[in-house]
Amino acid sequence: MLFNFEHPYILEDNIVCLRPLELSDFNLLLPYSLNEPELWRFNLLGASGADNLEQYIKHALKQREDGKEYPFIVYDKRSGAYIGTTRYYDFRIPFNTLEIGYTWYGKAFQGTGINRNCKYLLLEFAFEQLGVARVGFRANNQNERSKRAMKSIGCKEEGLLRNYSLNAAGERIDVIALSILKEEWHDTVKKALNDKRIKQ
Repeated sequence: MLFNFEHPYILEDNIVCLRPLELSDFNLLLPYSLNEPELWRFNLLGASGADNLEQYIKHALKQREDGKEYPFIVYDKRSGAYIGTTRYYDFRIPFNTLEIGYTWYGKAFQGTGINRNCKYLLLEFAFEQLGVARVGFRANNQNERSKRAMKSIGCKEEGLLRNYSLNAAGERIDVIALSILKEEWHDTVKKALNDKRIKQ
């Protein structure tokens, strides 16, 4: 896997555009932080409120600078609005794997096909350009919406990481682990996901 953390990767189709997150994106995302704090109730270190959003962006950019994560901001071409973020993380170069996560969208854009288009672009790039062997996903096991979304794009459940992390309230949580393998992507997942995003 050859990944250049300094390169400005842009992934897009006719619905969405994912471009590298920048510090100047603060104002584009601020309305969600101020008006939709529930977006981060399942996870620690969310972007609820102006101060938390600033720290959220700065932390994401530091992770990219350190070669650990690659955050994107998500632009919805249909509405002409920036609507959330997502990222690659947990790069395990020797084992040729990575994870996709830290994904959130404004409430008005959930269930609109945005996620399927974003995930298709991220998976296509990971498997076909980077040549990874496995893409992993994780979520708070209580987050039913997130779990349904991951399974709907073709993820297979691997198991439960018990007492693994914290939610926004600082409570211990179980985390569900899922994944898609390279062979699954090429054999079935790519076509099925592409069919779903086209129908949106």
